[in-house]
Parts: sequence; structure tokens; C-alpha cells
Amino acid sequence: MKVSTATRLESVKEYYFSKKLREVAALVQAGKPVLNMGIGSPDLPPHPSVVEALKEAMAHPRANMYQSYQGLPELREAIAHFYKRNYEVVLDPSSEVLPLMGSKEGIMHISMAFLNKGDEVLIPNPGYPTYNAVTQLVEATPVFYDLKAENNWQPDFDALEALDTSKIKLMWLNYPHMPTGADVDHTTLKKLIQWAAKEEILLINDNPYSFILNDDPQSILSLPGAKDVAMELNSLSKSFNMAGWRVGMLSGNAENIQAVLKVKSNMDSGMFYGIQQGAIAALNAPNSWFVELNATYKKRRKLVEELATLMNATFDPNSVGMFVWAKLNDPSVAAEKYIDQILYEKDIFITPGTIFGTQGEGYIRFSLCVNEDQISTAINRMKA
Repeated sequence: MKVSTATRLESVKEYYFSKKLREVAALVQAGKPVLNMGIGSPDLPPHPSVVEALKEAMAHPRANMYQSYQGLPELREAIAHFYKRNYEVVLDPSSEVLPLMGSKEGIMHISMAFLNKGDEVLIPNPGYPTYNAVTQLVEATPVFYDLKAENNWQPDFDALEALDTSKIKLMWLNYPHMPTGADVDHTTLKKLIQWAAKEEILLINDNPYSFILNDDPQSILSLPGAKDVAMELNSLSKSFNMAGWRVGMLSGNAENIQAVLKVKSNMDSGMFYGIQQGAIAALNAPNSWFVELNATYKKRRKLVEELATLMNATFDPNSVGMFVWAKLNDPSVAAEKYIDQILYEKDIFITPGTIFGTQGEGYIRFSLCVNEDQISTAINRMKA
């Protein structure tokens, strides 16, 4: 017997990396020495206190019990303290903070909490593919807003003002921006807050990269009026080297947080106690740890820039985050065709810009989650 799938699945494809990594794995299994420079999965360890906190928590009598849907009070307090210390944002840990099992899951929770069938959602192009996929899964309608290099990958406000916003309910932001590495612009955020208030649109800033190669971490919630119109996702995956731990957080006003909690409480049964204790340790780690981490990323980035140059691609040396976004100098070369050529001829896997939207054509993306020896090997392969 074959049971038909839900029609909502017709609107989405399997996640690019889910499919492509099977292809890469098959090449490795066949004996190919593929260097994976496409995925933003940190290869460096978290702060030592994080692992110690997990070990100690394993023996706690509460470790094997169900946990609160809202997370441990101590974790919410650690998140609030982290936001105050690093972003100068004051959050009420009892009502304005919600720990999540990863911010990717939070994208679904938020969409289910606020979107009805037929609602429209503004999605950056280029941008994280999950924004579009989740929008379609909840049967809302994606409306893409273009980000362009000549505008430093900031929204075009003339284009936003020209939109029919009668059905637009939510707008996804992602600064520092992935995949381009464009840093946050206060002028942009201020204008967006004013525009969203006027149009009655909820802004969601996805903010997992603010500490990577960035000397000035920012939160949209630090700006006047932001809590009235905005929420912010954050994550321990990237900046804290805890991608597999699945710890994220959502901040915003109490009413919006409560709406998301209604969804979340029906989707999981609480985060493992030990992981929460590890997250608390991470959030309380000294900021000197980020300095040490970024020293490693700076060395890697310098090598990746050399590699990008060998691939006849140019990049912005001032971009931030854990990726290098590079433009292929030959306009006749398609990004996906090029990365397949590099994969099969040089055994190097990088990401084509097109998976992030039409504005990504002609671009490729390198991850910095690769050690210096591996990047040097890739450089030698390109020189050969």
C-alpha cells in the first residue's frame, strides 16, 4: 500500500546540502580525497567549561527527567545576561526569552505561530534557504526582496515602499548576513523598524554570526522601538562551536514569545538537562575566548582568500562571519557548473551561490570550518 504525501511537500525540495553531501560521501567512499569546504559546521571545540558542565550535569538527579518547555530558569537568565553584556539589550528572562533546540527549528515555530495560509512573507535574496522552505510548508507565500553587492547587501527601501504590503505579515532579516558576510548597518535597522511599525509587519532578525570575525556585535533589539515590531533568533551553533548540541534562543516582547511557546510546547518535551547546563557555561564564558577563536578564523580566512583568487574570484575583505562569499570574475561561468567542475577535477567541495537565491548566481561560498592544512592542500590542488 502506498499512502500519498501531503500536498505541502510539492512546494519544497530536499535541502541542498542533504542531497549534495550524499554525493560527496559517495565520492569519499570511492576513494576520492574530497575536501569539504562547503558546510558551516564548526570543527573547533567549545569553551572547556562547556564540556565540564555537561559532564557534571550527567550525574544530577534531574538529568533524565523531562525538562521545562521554557528551559531552565538559569538558562533564561544566562541568555538575558549575555544580551545585556554584549548587546546592551535588557530582557526579562521570565517572559522575553525562549530557549530553542536550535534556531532552525525556531524558524518553523515562528512561522507556525504567526502565519496563515495565503499570508505573505518577505525573504532575502540571497538568503538562508530554510526561510523559503518553511514559508511554503506552512502554506504562506514567499515574496523575495533582492540584496545586491552595489548596495552592500542591504535592503532597497524604495523597492520595499513600492510593495503592496496588505498581505505581508512577516519579514526575515539576517545580519550579519549569510551568505555574503555583510555586516549590520544601524541605518538599515532603524529604517526597517520604522517601516515595519508603519506597515504592521513583524521583523525577525536571525543573528547567529555576530561574534565571528566581527569586532562590534549588534542586536536589532538594542534599537528604540524594536521590541514592538521585532524578534531575534540567536544560536550557540556558530559562535560557540556547538552546532551539534542544538541550542538556540528567541528574544522579543512577552506577547510574541508566548505565541511561539504555544507552538513549541506541542513540538518537543524540553531540552536535555546536560545540554542546558553546557549552554549556560558557554554563555558565561569570557569574551577573551572569542578573541582566541577569531585569531584562528583570521588565519584561515587569509588562506581562503588566496584560494578564491586562484579560482579567479573576488571578495570583500571587510565581510564578517564564518564564510567567504566570492564573485566569479568570468560572467559566462555558472556557479553550480563551476563547483561541480572543482569537485570532480580538484576534489574540493564549495557551495554555489545559487542555492541562496537568484542573486547568488555567479558567486561561490567557502566555509572557514576547515583547518589550515586542508586549505593549503586545496591551494596546492588549484595550482597543480
